[in-house]
Order: sequence, then C-alpha cells, then structure tokens
Amino acid sequence: MSYDNILFEVSESVATITLNRPDKLNAYVPAMGADIVDAFTRARDDDGVRAVILTGAGRAFCAGYDLVDYAETPGPNPGVQKMPWDPMKDYDYLSRCTRHFMSLWRSHKPVIGKVHGHAVAGGSDIALCTDLLIMAEDAKIGYPPARVWGCPTTAMWIYRVGAERAKRMLLTGDLIDGKEAQAMGLCIEAVPPAELDDAVERWAERMAGVPKNQLMMQKLMINQAFDNMGLANTQMIATVFDGITRHSPEGMAFKARAEAVGFKQAVQERDSGDHLDELWGIGT
Repeated sequence: MSYDNILFEVSESVATITLNRPDKLNAYVPAMGADIVDAFTRARDDDGVRAVILTGAGRAFCAGYDLVDYAETPGPNPGVQKMPWDPMKDYDYLSRCTRHFMSLWRSHKPVIGKVHGHAVAGGSDIALCTDLLIMAEDAKIGYPPARVWGCPTTAMWIYRVGAERAKRMLLTGDLIDGKEAQAMGLCIEAVPPAELDDAVERWAERMAGVPKNQLMMQKLMINQAFDNMGLANTQMIATVFDGITRHSPEGMAFKARAEAVGFKQAVQERDSGDHLDELWGIGT
C-alpha cells in the first residue's frame, strides 16, 4: 500500500515511517495524520516488526501545521472561524489531529523519533509523542506559536521535561538545538548530523532484540503512569486553549497581519521579541 503524505517500509524487524512532503518541510495536513494512523496500525499488526522509526524526508523533520493558507486567506477557514466562534467545532477538528499524533504514543511498539532540521510547532507535538527522541546536534525544536496563535495540543512538554523547563519553552516560544535538548532531558541523544542514521539504527536494533511482549508491557506500564497524572484532561484543556489563541484579540490581529504582509513576515514579527502591542497595536 502506498500513501500520499508518508513513506512506509520494513527492513528486518524495524519499520520506518517517513513524513513525505519535503517541498513543504513536511508540514502537517490532516491527510498526513490519517496516513500516520494507518501506517502505525500496519506496524502494530506486523508480527515481524519490533520497533518503529519516525523521520522526515528532505531538510526537516516537520515544520508544523501547514498554516500559510489559513493565515493569509481572508475570511473563515478550518483554522479561524468568523465571530462569534464555536469552540466545540474548533475542538472537534483539532482533537482529531491530536489523536493522530498520539497514535505514536499509543503504539504498542516502541517509536524512535529521528529529528534533523526543524521539529517546530505541531512538528514538535509529533516528535514529543515518540518514545525516544534522537536529534542531530544542529536540529532545532520548539513551539514558537506559544507567543501568539497556538498552544501545544498534546501538552507533552510538561510530561517530557517537567514544569520549569516546559515553562522555559512555552513562555518564550524559543527554539533549542539538539545539544540543549539533550541537556534538559528532552532527547535521549544528540549527535553530529553525519552520525544520526547510525545512532538511530543502534537504538532500534537494541530494542528489536527484546521480545515483543516485553516491549509492549514496559511501554504500557510507563504510559499508564502518565494517564494517571491526567494526560487526557491536560490535552483536552490544551486543545481548547489552542482554539482560543486563534480567536483572541491577539490571534485575530496576527491573522490580519498575515493577510497584510504574508505569514512568513507575521511570524518573524511575532518571534522577534518586540512587544506586539507596539508592532500590531494590540493589548498583550
């Protein structure tokens, strides 16, 4: 079976799923999410597969949601409704995306995230739903829309690095490289870019030598601890908040700015560190 937005292959006991929209830096669209869910189902049902690698084609792991059209096109769209907006309609759409991401976390087989280039915004949501993250030292990860127009719907930052480091990332919207990600415990290993393939293969081969039932039990045991800590409730709140960020006065000002000067310029202004009330004439 072939897919429109990903690649799927199995070599010996390891399945590799590759996000495959390289011309868009593998930006996420809902059809990609549906492909990911199907591919992980295939990996689950394949008795020969012991571990899964998730990576991205081309220059990046994933640049987040494909938001350019949503931001630049005037009028309502799946990302921004006309006012008054219906938060539950928004939640229904975004929660489906979150379930797509969480198919990695819920996979009964261990998933290794292989990150090069950028894993930003929704791309960081995807990366943080893997079980182990291996990064190139020069790769960048973070959630810049925390500044305006986003809240990470998986809420995995808090569960991966704890409250203080999660606040360090989400109260600034900064990007960090692989070395800093390893130092804060976000990724298990950061290596020079030329060594990334070998490092990921070593981890996959090590896991593949463990019986499938052992792998499944250890992952289920660890994951249920996160469930007991309220992961589902936190994700529900985060997904509702994500909708609010796009419909708040600041979110609507960002949308207007993107329509006027383009999404790329609006993002550069948002992430510049300048006060947005001065840039866009809004209260912050």
